[in-house]
Amino acid sequence: MSTTPVSTEQPVGAGPDPAGRSTVGSLLRLWPYVRPVRARLATAASVAVLASCTGLVIPLVLKWMVDGPVADRDPGGVWLGALYLLLLGVTEAGLFGLRRWLVARPLTRVEAEMRAGLYRHLQRLPVSFHDRWASGQLLSRGTTDLMLLRMFLAFPLTFLLVNGVTILVGVIIMLIQQWTLGLVLLAPVVPVIFVCWLFESRYSKVARQAQDQVGDLTTVVEESVLGIRIIKGFGRHRSQADAFRALSGTLRSTELGKARLLASIWAVIVTLPELAIGAALVLGTVQVADGDLSAGTLVAFLSTALALRWPVDSIGFLLAMSQEAATATERYFEVMDAEPESEPAAAGAVRTGSREDGLRFDAVGFRYPDADPEAPAVLEHIDLHIRSGESMALVGATGTGKTTLTALVPRLHEATSGRITLDGEDITRLPRETLRSLVAVAFEEPTLFSATVGENVLMGAGDGAGEEDLERALAVAQADFTHALPQGTATQVGEQGLSLSGGQRQRLALARAVVGRPRFLVLDDPLSALDVHTEAAVEAALRRVLAETTALIVAHRPSTVLLADRVALLSGGRITAVGTHHELLRTNAEYARLMSGTEGTEEDGR
Repeated sequence: MSTTPVSTEQPVGAGPDPAGRSTVGSLLRLWPYVRPVRARLATAASVAVLASCTGLVIPLVLKWMVDGPVADRDPGGVWLGALYLLLLGVTEAGLFGLRRWLVARPLTRVEAEMRAGLYRHLQRLPVSFHDRWASGQLLSRGTTDLMLLRMFLAFPLTFLLVNGVTILVGVIIMLIQQWTLGLVLLAPVVPVIFVCWLFESRYSKVARQAQDQVGDLTTVVEESVLGIRIIKGFGRHRSQADAFRALSGTLRSTELGKARLLASIWAVIVTLPELAIGAALVLGTVQVADGDLSAGTLVAFLSTALALRWPVDSIGFLLAMSQEAATATERYFEVMDAEPESEPAAAGAVRTGSREDGLRFDAVGFRYPDADPEAPAVLEHIDLHIRSGESMALVGATGTGKTTLTALVPRLHEATSGRITLDGEDITRLPRETLRSLVAVAFEEPTLFSATVGENVLMGAGDGAGEEDLERALAVAQADFTHALPQGTATQVGEQGLSLSGGQRQRLALARAVVGRPRFLVLDDPLSALDVHTEAAVEAALRRVLAETTALIVAHRPSTVLLADRVALLSGGRITAVGTHHELLRTNAEYARLMSGTEGTEEDGR
């Protein structure tokens, strides 16, 4: 459990650097998701433009009232004008309400589809991707970032257009009424545009920084929740709190930086137009006094200018929300652009061949993608043949690559050289779905999901598996304890199965591996958490399963090794000896030392 703040650097393999991409270029990547609802969004934007322009008619009604009924002292005309104003206000409010109704359902659909697409893509990404990425960063992309995108599509996307049209129409109306006053109000345009350009370039950087820090914070929270037993057991709650406080403080500083930038642009955008309106008011008052301008025209002009205050003032936070949405888009597509596990162009059928078939490693080598090129490979020139129906134990000191070798069989990692065959068929020619239906795995660290016992076990079987298969698998794994649970196999085991002991979780993981009667079985030290008596009972039941399959078993205990027909010794990334347990005890000093438990301590590897 890390007690230090997580780095906010872009993870290895996160995709192309988005620094050179413009805000518009980033947001345009949303088009495939928006396209199905484009008609409704366009209708909503048109309704909003109509509503906003309806509001600009109000100053014209005021001009008519001041120069007409008010000047003529006509109460009936004043009441008629008031009715016009009421109708315009109700129409404007109704149109804005219609706009909100039009966008609500389609945008929640867009968000849901993007989230579902992200989840599907994550399932297809290789294990090496998940090894590099912090889970909190992925969670923040599926929650916070998608929420920002929905907010952008619902508000800034529409109102950048609406406010632009409103400002344009309002300026035209003012120039038509009195062009000299209109030019006064246009004076701040150039400095405002410059400030907006400067704001955009700076805000994009700090927005990205803040969203990455949210991902880091999410990671710390998730680790603290999942590792609460470790934190409490070692009394590390203060150090974890310090790490959380440090990240929170960093995020707070970044958010304050965003607030300062936003305050700066608002100060300019609000102050300059207000000064221009004040100057136009003074000039217009002088023109009215000189008889060059009617009072109604001045009222209409100033009312139009005031009606444009919100569209102009909103530019700052609309730009800010657009920048955050662009950053969220970049972060989302950093994951979506990651290459998924490739499938073979032409899949072959697995042959049910002779005794010479089975599981074969032919000159297999492997190194991790992010490893130092100068460092030795984890596995080198692995030649190993497990005959059909045979079980082989894989033995080696800690860090020699046993777990890595077993992960190559279901292609959780890809061999970097050589090939692996199942019954003579290269596994890279098989679709992963087919391969993983043939090969069942049980890991040393069992993972259970927030589901029932039965659902966790039957996850390892096909769709046709039923209660009989479940009971058989539980019997093999000596998991009879499940029947004593409150709802039996229908009992929810909770997140990560932490309500169960380590041995119970391991037995359920073993049951999940054997429930589908796999043709090939890969077990990574499956009995390490069991007591001696339970281990003996599981081994007795497991022997019947191994007689019907081809198995590779990572083993550390002599009792587990004795389950296998033969043993392979892995040392220095290579298979250095193959034979029966008794043969290797007599002929191989390293194997004898490993089985006696007197091997020296070696540096732990992957």
